[in-house]
Amino acid sequence: MSRRRKLSDEERELWDQVRRTADPLHPTRKAEPEDQAEWLPHPVRKAPKKPLEDVPTPPPLEHFTIGMKAKKGKHKLGQHLSPAIEDEVAGAPLNMHKKTHTQMKRGKLMPDARIDLHGMTLAQAHPALVGFVMRNHAAGHRLVLVITGKGKVKETDSPIPERIGALRHQVPMWLQMSPLSHLVLQVRQAHLRHGGGGAYYVYLRRTR
Repeated sequence: MSRRRKLSDEERELWDQVRRTADPLHPTRKAEPEDQAEWLPHPVRKAPKKPLEDVPTPPPLEHFTIGMKAKKGKHKLGQHLSPAIEDEVAGAPLNMHKKTHTQMKRGKLMPDARIDLHGMTLAQAHPALVGFVMRNHAAGHRLVLVITGKGKVKETDSPIPERIGALRHQVPMWLQMSPLSHLVLQVRQAHLRHGGGGAYYVYLRRTR
């Protein structure tokens, strides 16, 4: 809020001269009392600036690298944008007979057929997988083996992590999508004798 000071004799004389020559905006309104015209706003004083030497210096930043505080697990940092595909497949609900499922996981069931997608592009592998599953389902087969390979680690300077093994990640997704979703009962990672992490058991539904 501005402060006021009292007019000097020269300022009062000048103010009286101006007031006598001015026409009032509202003739019916009473003139202001004399004492109210004797005060003018006092200039507001600005706070003095703080010397630069008094400004505190911020502490230095700690060394930081991407992912340094992430929880360490069994997977290498930067390899997975989401939970590992083997964990997602293993965590899927059990839809088949428990005893048969246990035998399949232990590698004690022999697949009725197999397809090797290793080395194919995604555009080549998808129709090959669809045709393979549909043919085997029509033939009444129950257990088939899909080989994808584990994928290779690519050396890159990109800060964005990349998945290892595109086919290994895509095949479970394709099996859950149309037109295969209503033909597939269960998907599990294969036993070591049938390819381990580079292959999947696909247990098909019975033909109607």
